[in-house]
Amino acid sequence: MSLRLLLFLLLVSISVGRAQGHELRPAYVEITETAAEAYDVLWKVPGRGEYRLSLYLRFPQNCRELVPPASTMADSAWTSRWRVHCAGGLAGRTITIDGLAGTYTDALARITRADGTMQTARLTPDFPDLVIAAAPTAADTARTYFLLGVQHILLGLDHLLFILALLLLIRRPRSLVETITAFTVAHSISLASAALGLVVAPQPLVEALVALSIVLVASEIVRRERGQEDLASTYPWIVAFLFGLLHGLGFGGALQEVGLPQRDVPLALLSFNLGVEAGQLLFVAAVLLAIASLRLLLDFHSQRPRLLMAYAIGSLSATWFIQRIAGFSG
Repeated sequence: MSLRLLLFLLLVSISVGRAQGHELRPAYVEITETAAEAYDVLWKVPGRGEYRLSLYLRFPQNCRELVPPASTMADSAWTSRWRVHCAGGLAGRTITIDGLAGTYTDALARITRADGTMQTARLTPDFPDLVIAAAPTAADTARTYFLLGVQHILLGLDHLLFILALLLLIRRPRSLVETITAFTVAHSISLASAALGLVVAPQPLVEALVALSIVLVASEIVRRERGQEDLASTYPWIVAFLFGLLHGLGFGGALQEVGLPQRDVPLALLSFNLGVEAGQLLFVAAVLLAIASLRLLLDFHSQRPRLLMAYAIGSLSATWFIQRIAGFSG
């Protein structure tokens, strides 16, 4: 590989890497019923420095503030807390996120009632309103967490790059099935463990190690293309399983941010995991289709296309790793 091309990939990875693997974080609202007709409100809006997205939470007309909002900036989000009184309660009422229709982000909502039951929902630019249910059904919970799982994997560029690197490393269909299965089993185990609080790991460190795992797999692609076989290229399912445990901690950390409903924990956990798997399979299918199409136009069996993609993936992931370690240590 020429020095000019290597420098180009490095510059591209630095500019793209500033986006990080999870920049498209959604807004988040948590409404907790503390007494009859009284609610504590937590509202998080993505931001950077003094700037934040122009998103505003609007309550129905039967609500008034008891305690005015107090805002702070931390972890790339503006966080506000206040208390409201809603005459007659919120059941059957509608909350709205003004400004959401003009963005490309979503918002996650969690409403916790005094009896411990919980309603979760995902608000989108096309549907920025949420009707507070008197009691959410199991179908509502399953649908919400399934869509959250799909969204998380498809917006998680680092997780997708890891899967792409595995697909580039593997040549045989049987090995591909074994590897994807191993990755699925591993991250399902660690996802559940992290979401339930059985395993606790600092999320910034987990995200840094996720980026490092992509670098290592990209390096294995380069080694294999140069004729250097080792355990990772011979038995990729082992690598997929070990790193799958790490990626599952990242999935579990995202699920912890949303929270699990107290009465439907198994259903919500299963639905989220199925959503992750559905998104993952969609991505695998799209990549395999793209590779099949490229083979009709290019000699994709040659070293050059795979090496170029491996260097690009490795450079971008290395940039993420450095940025995340710097953020974690700082």
